[in-house]
Amino acid sequence: MKTCLECSEKLVGREDKKFCSDSCRNAYNNKINKDSNNYMRNVNNKLRKNYRILSELNTDGKSKATKDKMINKGFDFDFFTNILLTKTGNTYYFLYDQGYRSLDNDYYMLVKKEI
Repeated sequence: MKTCLECSEKLVGREDKKFCSDSCRNAYNNKINKDSNNYMRNVNNKLRKNYRILSELNTDGKSKATKDKMINKGFDFDFFTNILLTKTGNTYYFLYDQGYRSLDNDYYMLVKKEI
């Protein structure tokens, strides 16, 4: 007989059942999906914070912001999810669908990628 993946109680009911209750299913999935260590949690937090800052500064889908303004809000330029090199030679750094590229005089162009 099968047992619950979380608490090991015997399962009654459907043949493909894996958990005895919703609370066991939630506890098991939370344990499996939690960030495995502090480093991973810290990186994910920085990515989330950068994303929130770009979203806040770029409400129209395309705008400009100064480097100082971004840094003062807590933006960390070392953390991004991907880089896009355009045919014209511009480099965009993205946090998921929010991106930025360096302009002259410590300005940044902020863009939002259409998904």
